[in-house]
Amino acid sequence: MLRTHRFLKTFVSISWILTCCIGYFNRSVAQDAERTNVVFIFADDLGWTDLGCFGSTFYETPHLDRLAASGVRFTNAYAACPVCSPTRASILTGLWPQRTKITDYIGAAQPDTWKRNTRMLPAPYATELNHSFVTMAEFLRDRGYNTFFAGKWHLGPEGHFPEDQGFQINRGGLEKGGPYGGKKYFSPYGNPRLTDGPEGEHLPDRLATEANAFISANRDKPFFVYFPMYCVHTPLMARPDLEKKYAAKRATGNHPELWGTEGPRKVRLTQNHAIYAGMVEAMDQAVGKILDHLEALSLTERTLVVFTSDNGGLSTSEGHPTSNVPLRAGKGWLYEGGTRVPTIARLPNRLPRGQVSDVPVISPDWFPTLAAATNANSSSALRWDGQSVLELVRAPAENANRPLYWHYPHYGNQGGRPGGAIREGIWKLIEWYDDRSFELYNLRDDLGEQQDLSKQETDRVRSMAARLASWRVEVGAVMPTANPAYRESQKEER
Repeated sequence: MLRTHRFLKTFVSISWILTCCIGYFNRSVAQDAERTNVVFIFADDLGWTDLGCFGSTFYETPHLDRLAASGVRFTNAYAACPVCSPTRASILTGLWPQRTKITDYIGAAQPDTWKRNTRMLPAPYATELNHSFVTMAEFLRDRGYNTFFAGKWHLGPEGHFPEDQGFQINRGGLEKGGPYGGKKYFSPYGNPRLTDGPEGEHLPDRLATEANAFISANRDKPFFVYFPMYCVHTPLMARPDLEKKYAAKRATGNHPELWGTEGPRKVRLTQNHAIYAGMVEAMDQAVGKILDHLEALSLTERTLVVFTSDNGGLSTSEGHPTSNVPLRAGKGWLYEGGTRVPTIARLPNRLPRGQVSDVPVISPDWFPTLAAATNANSSSALRWDGQSVLELVRAPAENANRPLYWHYPHYGNQGGRPGGAIREGIWKLIEWYDDRSFELYNLRDDLGEQQDLSKQETDRVRSMAARLASWRVEVGAVMPTANPAYRESQKEER
């Protein structure tokens, strides 16, 4: 009798434990199914006016236009640098690029290998994202998210690849700044982190397919999809059908060829490049493929989707494929055309639908935004340089004058030169390091930065320059130095 009693007691205890475990498991699964997912997409070298919803009449982007109609379109959104690698480091860490020491695209010449006849030697910069920095992927992975990467990395060699920085899956991420292996944008890709598809398969579509496969596999679990697209970076290559479409559109004569000059470079003033237009539409189709998949799996309502660009459009070099008009210049420059980027964010019930926001936002803002959207920021001891866009949108008046900063101590491939900038409300100050000069613009009245007001607004220049200098000290910015080999008698290279 005693044995029977003990057996029943043990059986009841085990049953209670199993019931608790099953209940906890079911609650955990249910909680996972309710957590906010994140899909973060950004294009490479996409200009501010390269989307239909941002004013393009030549490029066609119906899927991104649809995303904008269902979320928030940010008209004062910026990249943290006018070239790619620094912005990528800033997005992933939530820090100004100067803190990571990645201040130029990785692969650019360092001061000890500098050969150009310029007044200054560019500042040295880090050539990989140091493991001491916590990335978005590490942050979410440690909080139970499955993490996925597809596209361009360009933040260091093997050992610093996506899989070494918190991403459980890496499709295509290498040290290279573009799809330069194999047939480039078409299979075979010659990419050791991406298996080849059928002959002629198109890279944007393939990477979107990979992202969708990951989403399907994790539809009942919280996931983070990070899709920094290779397009629309050089090499300029489009699908033949899309190139033909836009060549015919250009032939109508509604988009005539117009050129101007920016410093020593010519600058494209109209959008009519058929190959580039085909690349933009293929990019849009890839984004649409992911948006449609989220909808098909009923994941739209609990997924934060962000779309942005790593710098302005390429308008003064390497084929001059796009125009950023009404903005001045483009990639590689501290003018608006180099740093202002098309940006859209959608999170139903947390962001308004179909709103246009002019609140200033910049690359370091996206990490705290992601943390806030996933309700993970309260448990984090991390400190970011940015602010949550969810909060910025709720209080646009209070944040209209928040200062934004840039520090680019390098000579860009596109004609720009070492300098820094600060934007406060309607005012933007640019400081050129090589000749210690300043330019001041009122962006409300002069979006194209044509009327330099530095001589009329000397007190404003002085106060903004002081704040810019103070910020440089705070973030540990490294300055360029005088070039001892510079020859004044020879033409300066830009």
